[in-house]
Amino acid sequence: MKNSLPEMDCAKIYTASDTLDGSTIFHTIYDVVGFVLYMHQQIPSTVQDMSLEFDEMHSEYKQLETALGTEMKPSFRRNHVSKMREIKVGIKRMNKLMNSLSDLQTAFKIMISEIPAMDGVVLALGASPLRPQHIYVMNFSHGIDVSKVADDFSRSKAAESLSRKAIRTLISKGAGSVTYPGPIRLFVLIKAPSSFNQPIHFLPKRDFRYNRKVVPLGLQFTCRNQDQEVAAITSEDLIWFQCRHVIKGLAMNTTPDE
Repeated sequence: MKNSLPEMDCAKIYTASDTLDGSTIFHTIYDVVGFVLYMHQQIPSTVQDMSLEFDEMHSEYKQLETALGTEMKPSFRRNHVSKMREIKVGIKRMNKLMNSLSDLQTAFKIMISEIPAMDGVVLALGASPLRPQHIYVMNFSHGIDVSKVADDFSRSKAAESLSRKAIRTLISKGAGSVTYPGPIRLFVLIKAPSSFNQPIHFLPKRDFRYNRKVVPLGLQFTCRNQDQEVAAITSEDLIWFQCRHVIKGLAMNTTPDE
């Protein structure tokens, strides 16, 4: 069927309509991305921990650089230069991944801000979207109005709660039970109105199909007590867009490329 995925193993997640806005959806999608990467051993720790580690490495490098400029003892300088070299290798190893995650966050915020009725997000893990090893799908009921977005996309208690529900559900469905020794890629696709135009972050794919017999694992987010339905967009108006920002996992226990 055009613009549709094969039948999937889908679990429904219910939430109150007054707690679900664009900011909550943003954090839920991004947290699921981090979960998928971590559970498939594409990153060594959670995204939050990696972000803290990355910031700490930059801070420590600057401190060592400052101290090196005021100290003349050869032994001190040797130790500092050696430590700076070690930290620089760590920064280089993580830099591309962290930049890709930051770009992906920007793309998500733009997507949520500009699409009034969120329809679906697909995470395809594998060599390409056409040859995935795993497919994760997040669908949002048409009753969810994502136009209610906090300006700063701050994380709320509602966002924490929905993220935990989503991740617990994925774990109960066996997500991440199969891991891979080497780095693989995570591709993000969204289903949005054909009028959506963000070429810096998304490219139209029209119909999304893949050639492997993979059963998608899906999450259906549905509001309880929805007072006002958002007008559903006809299927003819919806097409797939692929995010330009592809996340490549880190090579575990290997030295970075020079």
